[in-house]
Amino acid sequence: MDTRNIYGEFSREEIVISLDNVGVSYGPDHRPDDYKSQIYNTLLRKGKNSDNESNMFWPLRNIDLVGYKGEILGIIGSNGSGKTTLCKLIAGVLQPDEGKIKVNGRVSALFSLALGFNKEMTGRENVYLNGTTLGISKKKISSFVDEIKEFSGLKKYFDQPIKNYSSGMKARLGFSVAAFIEPEILILDEALNTGDLEFSQKAAEKMKELVAKAKMVVIVTHSLKYAKTNCNRLMWIERGVIRGMGNPEEIVKLYEENVQQIKNKTKNNKKGLDIGKVETQKGEKKVIQSRNVGISYRLNREQHWALKNINLDIYEGEVVGIIGHNGAGKSTLCKLLTNILVPDQGELIIDGKTTALLGYGTGFNGQLTGKDNVYLNGMLLGIPRPKIKENYANIVEFSELGKKIDDPVKQYSNGMKSRLGFSVAAFLEPDIFIIDEALSAGDLSFNQKASGKIQEMIRMAKAVIVVSHSMGFVEKVCSRAVWLNQGQIMKDDIPKIVIKEYREYVQSVKKA
Repeated sequence: MDTRNIYGEFSREEIVISLDNVGVSYGPDHRPDDYKSQIYNTLLRKGKNSDNESNMFWPLRNIDLVGYKGEILGIIGSNGSGKTTLCKLIAGVLQPDEGKIKVNGRVSALFSLALGFNKEMTGRENVYLNGTTLGISKKKISSFVDEIKEFSGLKKYFDQPIKNYSSGMKARLGFSVAAFIEPEILILDEALNTGDLEFSQKAAEKMKELVAKAKMVVIVTHSLKYAKTNCNRLMWIERGVIRGMGNPEEIVKLYEENVQQIKNKTKNNKKGLDIGKVETQKGEKKVIQSRNVGISYRLNREQHWALKNINLDIYEGEVVGIIGHNGAGKSTLCKLLTNILVPDQGELIIDGKTTALLGYGTGFNGQLTGKDNVYLNGMLLGIPRPKIKENYANIVEFSELGKKIDDPVKQYSNGMKSRLGFSVAAFLEPDIFIIDEALSAGDLSFNQKASGKIQEMIRMAKAVIVVSHSMGFVEKVCSRAVWLNQGQIMKDDIPKIVIKEYREYVQSVKKA
């Protein structure tokens, strides 16, 4: 049986998506999204027909897929396996080089963190921008713009520029726009990786409504738990080919077994790499001291406190988890601790060099190669060029990007950016290491590998601060947890107690 989950059965009578032996290819001088290069090569008669077949790279090949009305189809696989390329084919962003595609319905696609948003425009303005781009009249958009504002939970931020949003807030708005424009086929490509517990539950319910009145939802995710809970069928894609299709529980089991086999074959994985609490001794020395710290800015002509009255002491040897809903102030706190922001009130004392991994590849220049970005990010963090050069080979090897390190970052998937961003930060030997949702786009295999590296860093660093929406991760890894809400500390205690109170709060808000 491959048609049942919490949503029941879906119909196999109406085919919505059909892919017959589909493939996408490019040669050494070709990239699917590099239109200028394609035109140039065509004019010089250097098109794909002139490329030697042995030099062609196929990110997808021999793809056969049938999608049915009423189903939520999940797609899993490692970073760079072809998941995003497949979504772009279904959405019509890319055209296949072989095979046929039939899509019966209007597609709305949300690629990662609401790509396509204009960061200088407000959330409201971006709703109109995205809606009109998809061919929806301004009058119709106006009829549901208030519903989008309400569903997204952005409140005052809805009329603020996107550049002031956290990654989670972008995810909220992006999903809300995509869900309320009444798509017949909705594609979510890693779009909810940074969503908080409360919003993830709302999004799951909304998808249930969508498939009831629309045609189909396609979800790309690295969260295997989410895939098993919310999908009717699951596809596992690896190196451009379908490795499995069917019941989510069975496909996840196959995928996990494959990751385990790869892990067992890797020489560096002799130790258990699944991260757990590292035995560190909490010292008496404070590495971070925060006294009544606050950060404010003007919001709709009023003073808004992104953080207020933050009193926080972090001691040597601690691993502190920061939790809370999107927009609670978590990323602002991280930027404060890395001197990206300075407090408007209070006193902040930091003893040591801080390295932060904010989001996946935040700060990368899309036009530059991965190699150039390694040096750029290292120097921005104050690392001398000779030291970066000394560690460069280790960074590339750990990231597992291989030859792709010489490609522009704009061609990387979010997972590939996550790999590279983590690898750069991991080899800088910081005193205080901050991880802000940095591995939310990482695949299972790399996250296990990264877990081992984090364990090393926890042992070497004075303190580690982890921002995450994964309550299980925080409870398993951290010695202490801090819950932020509306810029203030709600609870500071051992993870089990803090997470329990946070979950109770989320459920009370949901019922209200």
